[in-house]
Amino acid sequence: MAKIDPKVLKGERLGRILRRMGRCTREQVYEALHLQKERKEQLGALLIELGHCTDVQITEALSLQRGFQMVNLEGRTIDPEALAAIPPETARAYSVVPLKYDEGSRRILIAMKSPDNFRAIDDLSQLMDFKVQAVVADPAQVDALIKEHFSGATDLGEVLARAGDSDALDTLSSRGESIDLGVIEQAAGDNQIIELLDLVLRIGIQEQASDIHFEPFEDQLRIRQRIDGVLYEMAPVRKHLAMAIISRIKVMADLDIAERRLPQDGRIAMMGRDLRVSILPTMFGESGVLRILDRDVVSLELENIGLRDDDFQQVDSIIRRPNGIVVVTGPTGSGKTTTLYAALTALNDAETKILTAENPVEYDIDGLIQCQVNTEQNLTFAALLRSFLRQDPDVILVGEIRDLETAQIAIQASLTGHLVFATLHTNDAPSTMLRLTDLGVESFLLTATVEAIVAQRLVRKVCAKCKEEFTPSLEQLMELQLKPEDIEGRTLYRGRGCDACHGGYKGRMALFEIMQMNDEIRELVAGQASTALVRAEARSHGMRTLRESGLMALYEGQTTIDEVVRETILDD
Repeated sequence: MAKIDPKVLKGERLGRILRRMGRCTREQVYEALHLQKERKEQLGALLIELGHCTDVQITEALSLQRGFQMVNLEGRTIDPEALAAIPPETARAYSVVPLKYDEGSRRILIAMKSPDNFRAIDDLSQLMDFKVQAVVADPAQVDALIKEHFSGATDLGEVLARAGDSDALDTLSSRGESIDLGVIEQAAGDNQIIELLDLVLRIGIQEQASDIHFEPFEDQLRIRQRIDGVLYEMAPVRKHLAMAIISRIKVMADLDIAERRLPQDGRIAMMGRDLRVSILPTMFGESGVLRILDRDVVSLELENIGLRDDDFQQVDSIIRRPNGIVVVTGPTGSGKTTTLYAALTALNDAETKILTAENPVEYDIDGLIQCQVNTEQNLTFAALLRSFLRQDPDVILVGEIRDLETAQIAIQASLTGHLVFATLHTNDAPSTMLRLTDLGVESFLLTATVEAIVAQRLVRKVCAKCKEEFTPSLEQLMELQLKPEDIEGRTLYRGRGCDACHGGYKGRMALFEIMQMNDEIRELVAGQASTALVRAEARSHGMRTLRESGLMALYEGQTTIDEVVRETILDD
């Protein structure tokens, strides 16, 4: 068959492309189309099933449909410059093989296994600043070349040792704060900086870190990643590379690299993740924090956020009330947003209109109308809420109640028949009422609108691979106000530490404290009773405190004494 220009057939129907290629007849295509009406399957899969085409032929036709040429890599020699252009982790992660590379123009030709691998093209263009041209090859051939040329892993220490050996980076080491914009741009585009940042981000994503921190100090740039809520140091970097690394992050996030005196925020899309970027000027340079948002890791289903059966029944009942305010409380990083998204997902249907005011919007969820707070444009939580009430919503999410104005509008919304979800920063559920009155909200309005308060914490789980039984010391038990007889007949566990975990822990679980309002608690709130009295009344009606939830997880062998002590406070 003569070689076909992909531009000629790009966007054409698959059946027509296969006929032009001589892979099947019109009658065979019609046979598959007739079967497709009955079974609603892809045309290519049906043609393969009927024996009219092979897997490779369908892949070639799909490649032409998307504008890619399919090539044969059998016996092909790859340029050494191309092999050196992409780190092994990158080639393996995207399942691509570099075939040709021109360093001057940064043009690279890659072979992919699938014409649908647009993520590889986008990420290589954005992350590594390549001008990418792609072709498609037999998946078996691509896998064989990856195994042959990219079996070894790139070590972060090796990349750090090489970093800095270029004219652009040498210039940074010999200059003070007054550096020309052109020098910064050149340093941000340096191959060594691109490779270093690519590897750091890739390691963070692979280890399921929630954040990566780039922290400037007087003599070094410290890089740390937060895994399961705990920070681990990745590597110290020579001080003169700090500006180049932060500038590269700015370039990727489409921020102003010339601005070094004001905070900036942006986003980076990489490997199917959304990286939220925050840049902050400090005494020794700019600090950068990248929050890694991955919906594949975080479940947004109410059934999967870690609620016990009785807690799930409570929460499911609470969120289906026609009006009122439901507050989710806890410190930053305690999983409040995940819980709220799970609640909204459970309510998300064709009959319910849901509006959210968030700062920032962390996950894009179909069916929700999500709005981003923008203080520079005076688009605050309060301003958005006022507009929401004119949009005829059923359910409203307030990302955070920070001031009296926002609280008052949330109360007004609940009084006019809306269900309002909101977050607040308090230590536990009972103290939330005191926090709202401190903001200036009248207690009678709280008793009329607040339906329930959910406090939560995240604790690390014991690694299943290195889990072992242990007997706690008397001092450890005293930290939980327990006595040896309290754990008789119970088995406690800890992790030894292994290659699959971090210090004996792998993953996290949520602890919940759910306080539903009733007449007795409302009476106490109206009388401005102390938090201790409110807590005692809630416990008398069955509220399980955070510490009690932690002890249950401890007795079930899911977490450790240290984690329960670290994340929960003693009950009164």
